[in-house]
Amino acid sequence: MRIKVAAIGLVAALAGCATVPAERAAVGPAVGPVRIDLIAFNDFHGNLQPPRQAIAARGAAGDVQVPAGGAAYLATAIRTLREANPNSLVVSAGDLISASPLVSALFLDEPTIYAMNMIGLDYNAVGNHEFDRGRAELLRIANGGCERNTHREPCALDPDFPGARFGYLAANVITETGRPLLPAYAIRSFGSGASEVKVALIGMTLEGTPAVVTPTGIAGLSFRDEADTVNALVPQLEAEGADVIVVLVHEGATTDASYNAKTCEGLRGDLLPILSRLSPKVDVVVSGHTHAAYICDHAEIDPQRPFLLTSAGQYGTLLTHIRLDIDPATGTVVSRQADNLIVQGEGFTSSRGSVATTDLYPRYAADPEVAALVARYAAAAEPRAARVVGQLSGPATHNRSGVGETVLGNLIADAQLAATRSPETGGAQIAFMNPGGVRAEIVPAANGDVTFGQLFAAQPFGNTLVVKSFTGAQIKALLEQQWASGPNSPTQPMVLMPSAGFTYAFDLSRPAGQRVLDARLNGQPLRDDQVYRVTMNGFLASGGDSFTVFRDGTDQVGGPQDIDALEAYFAANRPLALPATNRIRNLTPGR
Repeated sequence: MRIKVAAIGLVAALAGCATVPAERAAVGPAVGPVRIDLIAFNDFHGNLQPPRQAIAARGAAGDVQVPAGGAAYLATAIRTLREANPNSLVVSAGDLISASPLVSALFLDEPTIYAMNMIGLDYNAVGNHEFDRGRAELLRIANGGCERNTHREPCALDPDFPGARFGYLAANVITETGRPLLPAYAIRSFGSGASEVKVALIGMTLEGTPAVVTPTGIAGLSFRDEADTVNALVPQLEAEGADVIVVLVHEGATTDASYNAKTCEGLRGDLLPILSRLSPKVDVVVSGHTHAAYICDHAEIDPQRPFLLTSAGQYGTLLTHIRLDIDPATGTVVSRQADNLIVQGEGFTSSRGSVATTDLYPRYAADPEVAALVARYAAAAEPRAARVVGQLSGPATHNRSGVGETVLGNLIADAQLAATRSPETGGAQIAFMNPGGVRAEIVPAANGDVTFGQLFAAQPFGNTLVVKSFTGAQIKALLEQQWASGPNSPTQPMVLMPSAGFTYAFDLSRPAGQRVLDARLNGQPLRDDQVYRVTMNGFLASGGDSFTVFRDGTDQVGGPQDIDALEAYFAANRPLALPATNRIRNLTPGR
């Protein structure tokens, strides 16, 4: 195989490119199609250890929970697929790092890069979380070195960090020079002579990245429209002889279908309008960001754009195995198909019971080299995880009250308000926390002690806090979206946890848009025309969990990371009392 990586700006890409692909000479006997395999995943988020998650799959007796994930098992699964076809590429659609478990995050995700070098990742498109620690740190991760760009010390365990041995792609991330921050695309050649085919890969993050990362970390960068970026590069790729065009984009969709259903039914999300404008010459779109799993033949949605659309969920629990048959004589894809495969490794036990491995799906042995790497970093992280950060008066659970509040969700909202209340940090008056961002309960030791590892398990995403201005009317409209936005509905609401001092009631018997009642801040009615300062995490700030009103806030100020705010709150309140779950009232008749 030959490797060619190009890093050119869009202006430069258009200036010197041909508008039609080179003609192929019909010389010699016809050759059969060439099979190319893409082995894809997304949103790994540094989950080196098994994430204690299961994939709901089908068994002979009904649904079965299959334990999945872990870098050592992912390595073996990828090697198994790769050995079956030497014409293979391993690709990732962003968020490879950051919002990571402690074993990776404590070391600035260097161990994840080491693991991916061992696994043989070929290309990773930047995601929004690649920018969590700023531009300089992303470039260090890609290129290597031990320059300190954050409050944590780089190269803490290994003195010479080599950086990624795979390609980072960032076609729509443009610097002050007008050129991409990292290579825009790459071209791989397979075979030779009449059987040679070339696969082009364009990598990029979502255009909305600036809304979900700290502004100072991306100063001087612009994030271009995703479809425009791809469409501008297509003539350049054709001029360089690309037979296949693959887009790795860190933007996605959601679906109600199972992880390996071959259907576009119910597909929705911010990626779809982008796809509707994408060049028909694109063959495959590998997506991410939503942590959903789907395989969609986009021809079902738009016959003029018959590319294959895939996503492999999250945390390395799934791999998408994409098979492309390419006619080298015409340079066209004659067949495309894909499966999402479960990366089954080891069982686990949680508060909900045991999840055992099953013979119904393939099981993978742990790769010894990757397993040793993970064990080494886990051992180094253990004493830091055990550091006591404060005391808690009782278990902070995420058991939902009758209206959907949780003790831990309210506690986190309080911590985020405390971290952003001063004028210098945003002047916040209200904070909201999404339940999906709370990943584990915090249960103190018998003496009340709580460790940093417990805080990190509860808030592993490394989200940056954001403060924005909203009118009282906008805040009410935001709360209305708990029951009427995307998948949020009266029967399956997404209930935001409010900070202390903010209360409201709701009545689901009323029409949509009129369900929020008696909203108050510190006992005073919320005024529709008054402006309030509101804190949320970066995920919500971008409209996450279908709370699109969060996007409409103004005068944005970036704050600390959520884990730092939580630790500071514990340190300032010893012992920390558990908050009540009495901030929301249900006035629905009969409830």
